[in-house]
Formats: sequence, structure tokens, C-alpha cells
Amino acid sequence: MEGTAHGSIFDYAPAVRARCEGSRNIGMQRGKQSRHVGLARALSKLGYCSRSKAAQLIRAGRVRLNGTTRKDPETPVRLPQDRIEVDGKACAASAKIYLLLNKPRGLVTTASDEKGRETVYSCLSEELPWVGPVGRLDKASEGLLLLTNDSEWASRISDPHTRLDKTYHVQVNVVADENLAAATVQGVRAGKGELLRAKQARVLRAGGRNAWLEIILDGGKNRQIRRMFDQLGIGVLRLVRVAIGPLHLGKTGKGKFRALTGDEKGLLDQAMGADSGRARSEVKEY
Repeated sequence: MEGTAHGSIFDYAPAVRARCEGSRNIGMQRGKQSRHVGLARALSKLGYCSRSKAAQLIRAGRVRLNGTTRKDPETPVRLPQDRIEVDGKACAASAKIYLLLNKPRGLVTTASDEKGRETVYSCLSEELPWVGPVGRLDKASEGLLLLTNDSEWASRISDPHTRLDKTYHVQVNVVADENLAAATVQGVRAGKGELLRAKQARVLRAGGRNAWLEIILDGGKNRQIRRMFDQLGIGVLRLVRVAIGPLHLGKTGKGKFRALTGDEKGLLDQAMGADSGRARSEVKEY
């Protein structure tokens, strides 16, 4: 099932209540080993907000650690023992949320834009707790975008060393053949000798003036596909991400979102070498 910017099928009230409950102490979480992280990162790990937003709150004097106001985002925190408060309310770990959005063209992948451009958050319900995008799709790109409040999971998905395949359907302004597909796999040199290459490529269909290719990447270089075709003197007309690892965009409508199922989350974790059995038990299916 899907949600839109004008309403939500999800009842996130329990997750919202869990974010800031005045009487709760995150030290109540048991069975977890203590570890030191910066204060801004701690708020992000708890699913309260992004690390950049947390840094703003801290510098504004709105965050207290064990009863003392701290204005340094890098102040060490012991999770889960230490007590963090924002605006006088204690912050506990939020329920984990994992969303799939079919990003439309023309939206920027950010929480707010200094140029006033519309962002991917215009597609989400205002009832949702904070979630952040996992990686980015540029303004002109479309398709599968993950959002979550699980910052560690997001980092693993985005880490180039995870080498999680990302599959794109790309429309180019030439009549392509398998020689072009092979050229993208062989790779091209960009500025300063950087090698840009696809893991796999094939022609999906070709018309009289343009063609669609399927490009699979297993790295995370910025605007890699557009830069690769630019070096080949070819224009990209459309770029749609259709899969991340075993997770496919499927029939989710453009501009709509849905929660991942436990099985989908488990398959992604399995592809990254994580504990997929535990992952399935962590996800509530809406």
C-alpha cells in the first residue's frame, strides 16, 4: 500500500510518542554495549532528526546532556546510558522506519533547499516522524529512493564498499547498440583521470532517434552515469533508478511511497551481509 503527500495510511502515533517522552531515560535500554559517539550523531542514531539538524539544535542551546546544556555537536555521548533532552524532553530511540519512494523528476533530495526548490519531502505525509534519504538522486533523476530514520542502516546502504548493485534505466539521445553498452562497461576517463564504468550494461530497446539502456553500478560516484555518457558525447534524456540490490521499484506510483516489508528489509540486509532474520523481525508491515 502507498501514501501520498496529502495523507497517510500509516498510524505512526506510537513512533511519535516514543521520540520524546519526558519521563523516559535512554539508559533504560538494556543489553546494548556502551559506545561513545558525538552528540549530534547520537540524536541522529536515535532517529530524532538528521545530524545537520541536530548540530543546529545543539549550537542553539536547545539540547542538554545529563542535565547540562551542551553547545558542541561533538560532545561525547555514551549510548545507551546517557540522557539526552531536546527542549526539556528526553529523547528515546524511535521505532525504525524504512520507506520506498518513487521520486518524480524535478525534486531535490534534501530536507530543505536554499534556492527554494521543491524537495522529495513534498511527497511524504506530514504525520511521519523524521526520516532521511539514503543517498541521493539528482533533481533530473527519477525512481527508487529509500528513506529511513535508521542512520546506521542508511550508512551501510550508501557505503561504496558495500558494493550493493544499483540498477538504472537510461534513455539516451542516440540510437544505441551493444557497442555502446560495452563501452560503458569498459569505462571512460573523466576529469583528473577518474575511471567511470558500469558493472553491467545492455540495450533494452532502441527507436529511430533514441534508446533505453539498463546500467548497473556497484559504486557510489557522484552523477556517475551522466558524467560517463557526457564523456562519450551522448546526452541523457531520462534516468530512472529501478532497483537497489534485490529491492525493485515495482508498481509504486510516481510521487508515492510505501513502507518496506520485513522480507524486503531482510533481503537488503542479506545482500549486505547483515542478519536478515533479525532484520525481518524489526520491521512493522503496514
